[in-house]
Amino acid sequence: MNDDQLLRYSRHIMLDDISIEGQERILAAHALVIGAGGLGSPVALILAAAGVGTVTLVDDDEVDLTNLQRQIAHTTERVGMDKVESAKVAMLAINPDVDVRTVRQRVDGEALAQLVQSATVVLDCTDNYQTRHAINAACVQACKPLVSGAAIRMDGQISVFDPRQETSPCYACLFSPDDVFEEVQCSTMGVFAPMVSIIGSMQAAEALKLIVKTAGTSLSGRLLMLDGRSMHWTEMRAARDPECKVCGASAAGAHK
Repeated sequence: MNDDQLLRYSRHIMLDDISIEGQERILAAHALVIGAGGLGSPVALILAAAGVGTVTLVDDDEVDLTNLQRQIAHTTERVGMDKVESAKVAMLAINPDVDVRTVRQRVDGEALAQLVQSATVVLDCTDNYQTRHAINAACVQACKPLVSGAAIRMDGQISVFDPRQETSPCYACLFSPDDVFEEVQCSTMGVFAPMVSIIGSMQAAEALKLIVKTAGTSLSGRLLMLDGRSMHWTEMRAARDPECKVCGASAAGAHK
C-alpha cells in the first residue's frame, strides 16, 4: 500500500481483526454484486469505501423515481440512467481507486458461471426467486461463498452460503427450487426505506469478513430474520441437506 492508502484505510488497519494484511486482502479482492437496487446500493457504496479492489455490478434496470425512496446509490439527476452506471458514479466519487466493472444485463447460464468463477465473493442483492437459485447453483458449482440478503415490507433476512465448508447449507437447502408461489416485490408490496440499507450493510460486512478471513465468523449455517416493526432478530440454524438437489451427495456426484 502507498501512503495515501495507508491513510485512507487507517481505521481498518488499526483493527487487530483486519490490520495491514487484511486490508491488503480487501484491496486484492473481487466482489460480484448482482443487483444495484435497494440492497445493492449500500453494498456497492460500502465495498467501495472499504477498498475492495474490483467490484463487478450486474443489473439490467434503469433508475426510476420510485427507486429513490430507498436506493441510496442513485440520485434524482440520474433518473433514466442505467443503475449499474449510476452506482458506479457514486462509488467512484467515494473511492476513485476501485475498479468498478458494469454488466447491464440479466445474466444466467454460462455468462453467470463465468462471472461467479472470477469472483472472490458473490453478493445476491436481487428480488427474484429464480435468479436467486441460479446464483446459488453457480456459486455451488464454482465453490464460491455467497452472501444472500432480502427485504420486503418491514422484514429482512440475511445469510451466508459457503460451499467451501462441508457442513454449510446452500440456498436451496433452505428454500426449495421446486417451490412455486407468487413473486413478492417492492413494486406491489412496498418496503420500509431503512430495511434495505440495514440488510445491505450487513451483506457488505459479511463479504468483507469472508475476504479478510480473520475478522470473526460468518453467518454460514445461520439465517437471520429481522422484524422491522419491533427491531427483533430471529436466528434459524441450518445444516447442509444431504438430499439437496444442488449441493447434496447426489448433486456432487452429478457434477463430477
